[in-house]
Amino acid sequence: MTPARRRAIFRRLQEANPHPTTELLNDSPFELLVAVMLSAHTTDKSVNAATGKLFPVANTPAAIVKLGVEGVKPYIKTVGLYNTKAQNLIGLAQQIVDEHGGEVPNNREDLEALPGVGRKTASIILNMVFGQNEIAVDTHIFRVANRTGLAPGKTPREVEDGLVATTPKEYIKDAHHWLLLHGRYVCVARLPACPRCIIADLCEYPDKTPAKKLEKSDAPVVRKVGPRPHTETRVPGEGEPTPRSRGANRKGRGVGKSASARATAAGGIRRAANAGGKAGAKSTAGGARKRKPRPVGKLI
Repeated sequence: MTPARRRAIFRRLQEANPHPTTELLNDSPFELLVAVMLSAHTTDKSVNAATGKLFPVANTPAAIVKLGVEGVKPYIKTVGLYNTKAQNLIGLAQQIVDEHGGEVPNNREDLEALPGVGRKTASIILNMVFGQNEIAVDTHIFRVANRTGLAPGKTPREVEDGLVATTPKEYIKDAHHWLLLHGRYVCVARLPACPRCIIADLCEYPDKTPAKKLEKSDAPVVRKVGPRPHTETRVPGEGEPTPRSRGANRKGRGVGKSASARATAAGGIRRAANAGGKAGAKSTAGGARKRKPRPVGKLI
């Protein structure tokens, strides 16, 4: 892939979602670390349901340690492999208290030494909390990087190294979130929503989904319910609404997709509609009248 095409891909993803962030609800570096650790082999929705109950009771390393393994388990039963993760959570919290003064460590070596924390989790913390140019490669990013040609690789580490080496400097900080959300909501595993994709003409994937098969795709960008709100937050910081407090304002912490993800999907739909000359496309942005949510299974 040429540098110009690579830059164009990230430019479009940025235009569709200028301030991407995680869908894991959190209000502190420790909460984010816990949520990311719990998210392995499970959905963000399940993690948010668990942490929405756990964090009001215990959201610091010392408080988690005080609960103990058996005390933590009832709160995280919605999370896959919760027995193992309960043990890791207590071990992680205890190690942070004993070796790091109760603060989340700011380097990869110490992060990866924590129970339940691997390279991907460490990369997310280094990127989001400490502002380092790290790209954590999960299954979605691995798929998107290989399909598009951004960074082909046989292993997550190969893909990570390729993305870090080739992503334009001005985009690398948010590249993780753009690629993850694109893989989660548009470039899905079974049948990607290529006709609705905002980077389809730049993507080098040879087996793009034809328009006639689009309705069979299970990508949320194809089947969407309700209005699409604008982007509300970015990476948590002082004076800004954070993902978890934002969720609380919306009457509950575990409340489906984040605004950033929906903004990415909405941007993709609007761009695809404009490019294809589709008539009758309507948006709820800018004070347009609200429409009744469409039932699941219907194309937008």
